[in-house]
Amino acid sequence: MSKPFVFVTRRIADDVIQSLEEHYEVEVYDSDELPIPRDVLEEKASQADALLTMLTDSIDQALLDQSPNLKVIANLAVGYDNIDVTAAQDRGIVVTNTPDVLTDTTADLTFGLLLATARRIPEATQYIENNQWQAWSPYMLAGADVHHKTLGIIGMGSIGEAVAKRATGFDMTVLYHNRSRKEQAEETLGVKYCSFDDVIEESDFVVCMTPLTPETENMFNMNVFKQMKSSAIFINSSRGGVVNEAELYEALKSKEIYAAGLDVFKNEPIQSDHPLLELDNVVALPHIGSSSYETRTEMMWLTAQNIIAVLSGNKAKTPVN
Repeated sequence: MSKPFVFVTRRIADDVIQSLEEHYEVEVYDSDELPIPRDVLEEKASQADALLTMLTDSIDQALLDQSPNLKVIANLAVGYDNIDVTAAQDRGIVVTNTPDVLTDTTADLTFGLLLATARRIPEATQYIENNQWQAWSPYMLAGADVHHKTLGIIGMGSIGEAVAKRATGFDMTVLYHNRSRKEQAEETLGVKYCSFDDVIEESDFVVCMTPLTPETENMFNMNVFKQMKSSAIFINSSRGGVVNEAELYEALKSKEIYAAGLDVFKNEPIQSDHPLLELDNVVALPHIGSSSYETRTEMMWLTAQNIIAVLSGNKAKTPVN
């Protein structure tokens, strides 16, 4: 009998691939930068028993309809809005993700983005690079303090809790809104549960950590930005689709809010002509929340372990469905 066929949609660590090759026929799309073209993905998925996918790969019903052998889709991300999970479940296909292993790394980046935006760190770097630093002045590149301010977190999952933990080191007051209360987090971290409106209105920093769902799509729009303090800084390292980007642009340009730090965008990758990049009060990153060598490698190992488990007839380590 031929070995099961595993298709990997982007180049990943060699030792992870080798671990799969011990059991299966494995093919890797030979790129670590550019997404796999749709026609190639469809062709390989139609033959595959397992897919190891990236969040940029659209695994929709049409693709699943022509993938009769597929048993598991292992997504290299916590989020899985790129996969039609319901359609996969209807076909008996297991979908897995990579939770927990990237919690601290993403929280580090989120808080770093908050600091960089508040203190205008990228702008200050460019100031020197552009030879603009001619003298010291009292308000040169003055930003906003972070310590002793109020941080509001929308979406208090494990990453949200890790961000709150980091905020305690800055003596911040932390408010949060979530679908359910996290009483243990309230006890251990001293955070306070509030309504969505109260978090938005009272916070100096609003950090979005909510997943992208039909309910959260465009959650952050002009009505919400108008509720925020004019001095508020908005941080998003969850999913770009939770923000109405055109209305965020208007809110920043009209000074409804002070600044924004963004690691994610609705349509990625963005180009240098994206409207938000015109604004001095925006810090933009290319979706690097979990991008450390240690964490990304651990995520890759977890996807491989999920594939091996399912194809061996065992329960996946981190199933979504």
